[in-house]
Amino acid sequence: MFSKAKKTERIDAEQREQYEYARKRIAQKKSLMRHFILFLVGSVLLIIINPLLGYGNDFFIKDWFIWAILIWTFIFLIHLFNVFVMNKFMDKEWEDRQLEKLKARQAERIAQLQQKVDNELQLPTTPTNTTKSNELNNPLPPDVE
Repeated sequence: MFSKAKKTERIDAEQREQYEYARKRIAQKKSLMRHFILFLVGSVLLIIINPLLGYGNDFFIKDWFIWAILIWTFIFLIHLFNVFVMNKFMDKEWEDRQLEKLKARQAERIAQLQQKVDNELQLPTTPTNTTKSNELNNPLPPDVE
């Protein structure tokens, strides 16, 4: 704040946007890796708990841990699909295109509503009599010859 050397480097808006997008993608991938590690550890624990310890043998579904792991696998695959496939198609450019479409639709709707209001609430038209209106609006006395 009180230093003599002033920083003149500023990140422009486009670089800042790219930085934010990269940070968001890194956070998504990091979350996916955490989910994968949790999935592996959880699957191993489920395998150990049921067959080795005999916990859950009295459930109505035999080998319930396999079904739990399969459901968890499905959820993990959805997460994986979302991070790597959906972001490829629905990235920042896709969001911008959708935003422009919505703004264009909204502007079109506003124009339609404005036209409808203009048609319904037309101002009454009065006949224009220029000589009468000039006489009424002119504060100066008429020229006498």
